Amino acid sequence: MSAINSTALQQFKNLVGIKFQLYNSLFTSLPFHRIERTGFLIPILLLNCEEGYKKGLSPVDIIEAFFKAQTNYKKEEETQDLLFRLVQYIERQVVLFDALEDASFKEIHDLGGTGTLKHLSLEVETQQKQEALAKKLQDFSAQLVLTAHPTQFYRDAVLGIIHDLSHAVNANSENQVYSYLQQLGRTPFFQKQKPTPYDE
Repeated sequence: MSAINSTALQQFKNLVGIKFQLYNSLFTSLPFHRIERTGFLIPILLLNCEEGYKKGLSPVDIIEAFFKAQTNYKKEEETQDLLFRLVQYIERQVVLFDALEDASFKEIHDLGGTGTLKHLSLEVETQQKQEALAKKLQDFSAQLVLTAHPTQFYRDAVLGIIHDLSHAVNANSENQVYSYLQQLGRTPFFQKQKPTPYDE
């Protein structure tokens, strides 16, 4: 691994990884009704999944072993309810991670580096290629295509939380971060209506 990649990786770990561990610990301990234990079960489920996968167990066997060891549920309805709550929690962890990535984007990525207009401008100037660039721009065209991946679509309320949480992280405002984590825990992700192309 090159020194640049190693530095970038360390910077990512510091700005995203460590903060995720801190804020995720805070998030998983929030006292929401009926889901108090859910956050603490996620690392146990992860460990069970990793160990079960190494042993060649099927997903069904892994989940059944997890429920047998960690709960005393007898009804299918109870296990489905807990699985649903686990998925809800994990969805919110993904949003937390997204917010932390957004907050640190400028520090992690070189916004003036290779591939940017700023870099191109400097290269053209340094190499005295203004005329060649002007000629190329006469027949150059770009077509903007907007796409949205359905699994990356968040409701407006969730996007607002990501935005506000990113700003609170950058401002090192723990009280605001805590408040946005609470909002994140209470905000529904599921939409009853399919998003329109405009929404996407």
